[in-house]
Amino acid sequence: MTAFDLTPPDAAQRATLIAGLSPDEARVLLHHGTEAPFCGVFLDNKRAGVYCCRLCGLPLFRSSTKFDSGTGWPSFFAPFDPAHVRQIRDTSHGMVRTEIVCARCDSHLGHVFPDGPPPTFERHCLNSVSLGFAGHGERYPNPLGRGGAEAMPAD
Repeated sequence: MTAFDLTPPDAAQRATLIAGLSPDEARVLLHHGTEAPFCGVFLDNKRAGVYCCRLCGLPLFRSSTKFDSGTGWPSFFAPFDPAHVRQIRDTSHGMVRTEIVCARCDSHLGHVFPDGPPPTFERHCLNSVSLGFAGHGERYPNPLGRGGAEAMPAD
């Protein structure tokens, strides 16, 4: 069981969070868009830390699970906690894919594919605009103002 509160933001909290998004962030996070390959700010990030949901701050992926997939998007072989990333069947582009969304706020993150490295053989392909980042020793983002594990320093 996760140490983080997965309760979705209420309507007022969600409206406040959405108001802080850029048009591109809103297009990707709220309308299941995709950023162009090889342009995301986290594609070449090599810092140690934790990647979090851009909208609600939930930790999603550790930097230790990031790898260079050559696809043009940040890729990870395992989530921070499987309970933090929800999978949805996606048939929107004439193919079957698995969309991944934040388990707390339902923001679109990207897709997961079965062609990653060991030990999971998964490639969680993320949009940089869907992510925030807390470097090693920094506190996790906490836009919902929740206490407990939310305030712990990043891994």
